[in-house]
Amino acid sequence: MGIMFKVRSLKTDRTYGIVARDLEDLMTKGCQKLQIPRRRCRLCLYKDGTEVHADNFSCLEDNCKLIFLEQGQQWNGEICYYLNKIFHDQNNEELIMIARQMLSDETEPRRKMLLQYIVQNTAGNITAENRKDDQEWFEGLESRFKTKSDYMRFSCGRRMRNYLTEVKSHAENVDKNVKEKYCAFVARIEKLLQQSKFNGCYFDRTANGNSRLCTDEGWFTCQGAFDQQECSSFHSINPYGNKENRIVFSTWNLDHRIEKKRAIIPAIVNTVKNQDTDDNQVEFFYSHLFTLANLKLVHIACHKKTEHSLTCDPPPTNKVKKRKMKMSSAPPKSARKYFSQSAI
Repeated sequence: MGIMFKVRSLKTDRTYGIVARDLEDLMTKGCQKLQIPRRRCRLCLYKDGTEVHADNFSCLEDNCKLIFLEQGQQWNGEICYYLNKIFHDQNNEELIMIARQMLSDETEPRRKMLLQYIVQNTAGNITAENRKDDQEWFEGLESRFKTKSDYMRFSCGRRMRNYLTEVKSHAENVDKNVKEKYCAFVARIEKLLQQSKFNGCYFDRTANGNSRLCTDEGWFTCQGAFDQQECSSFHSINPYGNKENRIVFSTWNLDHRIEKKRAIIPAIVNTVKNQDTDDNQVEFFYSHLFTLANLKLVHIACHKKTEHSLTCDPPPTNKVKKRKMKMSSAPPKSARKYFSQSAI
């Protein structure tokens, strides 16, 4: 009396049923059925790629799915197999259906999480842009948003508006003798932000490639914590794919490397308090508050709330620069008499 096994090879997706008493019996019958050479043939669990040998053969369950491998062939499990097919196959509908079926049968938490990620990030209607083509994506959003890019552009702009509100509200904490200057200076920064349309292009996949943070399809990659060159966890997401990803993406942060509260806002106060200001300084603070010169897109897990300990050092005004140049070019008083006498 033997055990029933389901076997296949890498040459075909077709599965065959074989009853075998032991490993040797299974190898012989399997190779004959699959028409592959017996020499140096290996047998692995289809699920995770574990190699089957005499010591663990007795642990195999009835109807266990196995794969026969010829010399030089490798098998890392069905999830890796379908991942590879997803990367190379543009038509993923059948693969998504298989992944969903695997997900319903899976009990191991880590494998379940991976399958869920596959389904979530391949089943969405990523290429659809208009509301009528992916109505589920727009659920809960105002009707004024006609395309996905419209909303994503607004979403980024809303973050910039929140930063601006925070900068403006700090006026209440400024000395009354400086408050008017502070408000006037921030108003000039706000004008630049309005001219840039609140930099909504950062989240807009239809924007120019040099101005957006995503690919043509809408994939975003975490840029890593403020003190790292890149994300060590390789976080990525496509909020254009489905409603769930759109919501999850709202937890990602545009993090200020030089901190807004601890460094930039105090630097604005000191600047308007101690000297006259010009466009050079306005542009400096605008870029540090609202542009990628100082902003990094980070997954919530990469957003460090600790003090960054980076200073904000604005440039001097053009007036100060000219004054310094003038002073450095003029000869000292002790030398003026010498020059005038030499001229005589």
